[in-house]
Amino acid sequence: MAGLLSLLQRRVEERYSVYVEELAALVGIDSGSHDTVGVERVGDRVGALLSSLGMEVERPTGDVPDGGTATASAVVGRWRGRGSLRVLLVGHLDTVFETGTAAARPYAEHAGRATGPGVSDDKGGLLAGVFALDALRAVGWDDYAAVTFVCTPDEEVGSPSSRALLAELAAEHDVALCLECAREDGRVVIGRKGVVDAVLEVTGRSAHAGVEPERGVNAAVAASGLALDLAALNGRWPDVTINVGVLRAGTRPNVVPARASLVADVRAVTPESFDAALAEIRALSDRPGVEGAAVEVSMENAAPPWVPDDASRRIAEAAGALASRLGIELGFALTGGAADADLLAAHGIAVLDGLGPIGGDDHSTTEWLDLISVVPRTTLVAGLLVELGSVADDVLAGPVRRVSR
Repeated sequence: MAGLLSLLQRRVEERYSVYVEELAALVGIDSGSHDTVGVERVGDRVGALLSSLGMEVERPTGDVPDGGTATASAVVGRWRGRGSLRVLLVGHLDTVFETGTAAARPYAEHAGRATGPGVSDDKGGLLAGVFALDALRAVGWDDYAAVTFVCTPDEEVGSPSSRALLAELAAEHDVALCLECAREDGRVVIGRKGVVDAVLEVTGRSAHAGVEPERGVNAAVAASGLALDLAALNGRWPDVTINVGVLRAGTRPNVVPARASLVADVRAVTPESFDAALAEIRALSDRPGVEGAAVEVSMENAAPPWVPDDASRRIAEAAGALASRLGIELGFALTGGAADADLLAAHGIAVLDGLGPIGGDDHSTTEWLDLISVVPRTTLVAGLLVELGSVADDVLAGPVRRVSR
C-alpha cells in the first residue's frame, strides 16, 4: 500500500494546478439552490470531468414536492470494477448565495487560502472527489464492484428533490464517503444533528383595531407567544436547539391580524430527543394562548439525526490509520449542521463525512478553503477507497445492513 499511496499522492500533486483552475471556474458560477441555470452549469462542468475519467454519467431530475420549486438535475457518474466494494461518493452542486455573488465577491487566493462563494461548501470538496478518482484511474485501480459519484443540486435546502435518488443509491452501495469539507481544525465528521423546519401557521380573525377590536382574534399575539414558548424549550434536552428564525404577521397597524406564521429550526443529536422536541412543539400548538386562535403545524425538510454505527466507526478508524501514514493527524467530530449524510445514514448505509479539504466560515462572506490541505486530503480520499476495496468485508462486517448482491 505504501508504494501505491506514494503514486496516488504524486498524481494528485501533478494535477494540483488543474484542481485550482477548476475550483476557480466553479466558484465563478453562481449556483444558489434556486438558481436552476447556474446549478445546471456547475453540473455540466462536473459531469464533463467525470466523463473524462471514463465514468458513465447521468443527469437525473428528481420529483419536486407539492408546492416546491423546480431544481436542477443531479449528476451521477458510475464505474464498474472486478472487486466486491460498492462505494458511493457524495457532493453537492448548490450554494446558499444569491445570484450575482460570484461577480461581487469573485474567487481569490491569499496566503494559502482560496475564498469565494461555495469555495468550501462544497465546490472544493466535490473537486477533491473528482481528482481522487483521477489519481485512482491513473494507477489502474479497479478493486471494486462499483464506484458511484453523486452530486445533488439542492442539498442547501434539504435535498427535497434528491431524497428518492439518495435512497436508491444507498440501497445499491455498502458505504458512503461524503465530500463536505473538513472542519476548520481538520477533523472529519462522524455524526450530525438531525434538523427539521417546524412551520406553525396561526389563524385568528380580523377586525377594525379602533372600532371593534374585541371582535378580532389576534394571530400576531398568538404567534409571538408561541415563539417565546418555543425559545423556552431550549435547555429542556441537553442536545436540542430550537431557533425561531422567521416570524410574520399582519398587513396594517389598524387591523387585528387574522394570519401569522413562524418557522423554527429544530436540531438534536439523538433520535429520542429529536422526537420528544417535535412532540412538544405539536402540544404547544394545541394551546396557542389566545382564545379563538388555531394553529396548524407541519414539519418540513426533515433530516433525522445521524448517529454513527459500528461500521461507520470502523471506516473512521481505517481513515485515521491511513491519514497517519500521510502525515495527517485526523480527528473526528459530531457537528450541528445537517447534510445529505443524514439522509443516507437513515437508510442504513455506513457513512463518513467531511472528507474534503479543510475549510471554514461556510455560508458567510469570508468562506475559505485551505489550499495547502488539497493534496493530502485528496490523496486520503483516494487511498481510503483502495483500503476499503481490500478490506471491505472486514470493515463493513457486523450490525450494519449489507444489501445482497
